Amino acid sequence: MITAIGNPVYDYIKTRKIETDGRVLSGCSTNAVLALAKLGEQTRLIGAIGDDFKNDFVSQLDNLDIESVIVDSEQSGGFSLIYYDNFGNRTLDLLGRAAGVGHIDPELYKDSKAILIGPILGEVSFDEIKKIRENYDGYFFCDPQGLLRNADENRRIYHEKVDGIEDVLGQFTVVKPNELEGKVLTGIDCRENPYKAAEIIKGWGPEIVVVTLAELGSVIYDGREFIDIPPYEINLLDSTGAGDTYMAGFTFEYLRTGDLRRAGCFASCVSSIMIEQVGPDFVITESEVRRRQAKLLEMTDFKVRLS
Repeated sequence: MITAIGNPVYDYIKTRKIETDGRVLSGCSTNAVLALAKLGEQTRLIGAIGDDFKNDFVSQLDNLDIESVIVDSEQSGGFSLIYYDNFGNRTLDLLGRAAGVGHIDPELYKDSKAILIGPILGEVSFDEIKKIRENYDGYFFCDPQGLLRNADENRRIYHEKVDGIEDVLGQFTVVKPNELEGKVLTGIDCRENPYKAAEIIKGWGPEIVVVTLAELGSVIYDGREFIDIPPYEINLLDSTGAGDTYMAGFTFEYLRTGDLRRAGCFASCVSSIMIEQVGPDFVITESEVRRRQAKLLEMTDFKVRLS
């Protein structure tokens, strides 16, 4: 069992190529468990959702045998994502904000071979992350996007480094910021020097840091070596969920092999399949991920192309 903690959201998405018909299920932890379940993992999602989308949410997770643990909320969370280029840059505006997850009974995750913390907008508190770590000594993964976000008076999402984040990220086995989050956390432009950003975050205590760089690939650092991971080039349709499913792919392969390069290449390929499609009904098979992974593993001399 892999347990993911973080609220599902229902988003409106518009890119240069597609526009959703209304709001569709998404979210950091949600996209991760969707991908993991489609790859054959037993998964659980803990998060808050309102009655407005609860029935649809439960139905979609039940169809994939994903266990849902729902925290009641007056409304469901959601964003409006308007992409204005082909590199994942977008405006991000709040459509709804669900409740926080509060305290989670350790009985709900004690059977997990890994826990993924993937909040979307501050719904998992720093204190609760520390309590989970006190009660759980297994693999602990973090996608920090929702730990760095807030909304202004116009409901536009902004990012900020919050006091105490260094100590919190030090609790994890793996921390995976993208280039924006890496810059918010460290002040380093990750398109110029992702290695320095990874070193700084590693200094806070996590065992492994992964910095994702969209179409440039990603960098993995374990305190001993940097591993450059190539992207799998595809025809991008919608980059929503790219980082979420990268983390899912990394978790899946790392738990099986303990090999960082294999895990990074597998993650890159899972992400590539997600962004060729739109919404929670994306199709993915392990055999197709393995086919793509084999091509990336052959690129032994790959180095991220920096600014």
